[in-house]
Amino acid sequence: MDSAIQQQATASLIPERYETDELFVCDIADAVLKDIMPQMEHPFYALSKKPEREVREYQHGEQWIRIVPSALGQATIYDKDILIYAISQLMAKQTRGEAIGRRIRLNSHDFLRFTNRGTGGKDYAALVDSLSRLNGTIIQTNIVTGNEEQFDSFSLISSASTRRKLGLNGRLLWVELELSEWLFNAIRQQEVLTLHRDYFRLRKPLERRIYELARKHCGKQESWKCSVEVLQKKSGAKSDAKRFRQLVKGIVKTDHLPDYKLSYDSEFDHVTFRNRTLPSQQVTRQVSTVTASQLSEAAIEKARQAAPGWDIQYLEREWRGWMSEPPKNADAAFIGFCRQWFRKRGSP
Repeated sequence: MDSAIQQQATASLIPERYETDELFVCDIADAVLKDIMPQMEHPFYALSKKPEREVREYQHGEQWIRIVPSALGQATIYDKDILIYAISQLMAKQTRGEAIGRRIRLNSHDFLRFTNRGTGGKDYAALVDSLSRLNGTIIQTNIVTGNEEQFDSFSLISSASTRRKLGLNGRLLWVELELSEWLFNAIRQQEVLTLHRDYFRLRKPLERRIYELARKHCGKQESWKCSVEVLQKKSGAKSDAKRFRQLVKGIVKTDHLPDYKLSYDSEFDHVTFRNRTLPSQQVTRQVSTVTASQLSEAAIEKARQAAPGWDIQYLEREWRGWMSEPPKNADAAFIGFCRQWFRKRGSP
């Protein structure tokens, strides 16, 4: 990336308010940004700062989601920062071998710094409003997490409480929240992915959402291609197709998303995400792995039966991007991957 393009990309991000080494102190010492994969796949959160109070429904194959906002509106993608922070703390504890539970206490000041926010009175007030929206937004879904399939209604957080200095203008000291059983189940099953720190520097809600989708679908692969129509559906954006396409082209032009570079093909109306962080030698190794681990026709047919409705070539790319080293039995490993994929996601 030349200097002019790099300056443009940097200007498109919110400035880093705090030195990185100062962020990781006290109870966030070993925390890494984490987000739950099912949340990254589906549009649970509003992409607007204005209150959205209408019920929203999404369906993808046999999977469906219904989102019922409270009087304060649907939880937004900025409210989600609280969950990312909480998940990061729990995953850090789990990695250290410590016991974790659904209820977690968060230091308000540390949270604001961790998410690159200001620490003024309005920022603490916004934190309280976020807790109310997270607690009030009801999710009705049949999405699979871990080895369970759930058909019920739940809030993203079951309860929340705050502690502040005495007086209406007293400083907020800490918040305590209880994650829903659905979210906590996904954490215990380690269905999480690490996010780039610059996620909190992205200015627009849609930029955050598109980054999440890239992280989920492209991951550590060299690239991922998606039609603009499907990308808009996955994003949950309410703009019309023309406006959405303009917004995507804007991201392509500024080229400021962490980890991934976007390109737009006007002829086929699709977007390609390319992994910025993939070393050239890793790309070479992955290509050679494809040659070294050819799948038999019998295995491909069994894989189709294991994941009916899914594009088998897409699943093979996902599998090769997911595995860290060539398996001893490629056929068996791929069939097992497809079976697990279908168990978690169902029909496309």
